[in-house]
Amino acid sequence: MLEVNEERVKSEALYIIENNATVRACAAVFGVGKSTVHTDVTKKLKRIDKGLYIEVKKVLGVNLSERHLRGGYSTKKLYEKKKTRV
Repeated sequence: MLEVNEERVKSEALYIIENNATVRACAAVFGVGKSTVHTDVTKKLKRIDKGLYIEVKKVLGVNLSERHLRGGYSTKKLYEKKKTRV
């Protein structure tokens, strides 16, 4: 079994909290996959630091509730860009 890198897990959690970052944004900064970040901050962090886990869970909850809005905005920008090219 791979050893848990507690420093990385805590750093990812702090980054998400301080920047209200998404899992994808955090993964890009730390150079790991989004699945790795998600596992780190949802499962491993719960065992390492319960208080930090609760804070991250709040941010991820907000991100989840806004996800459909971000997707709609991205699609709108895409079609506006296509419209200006024609």
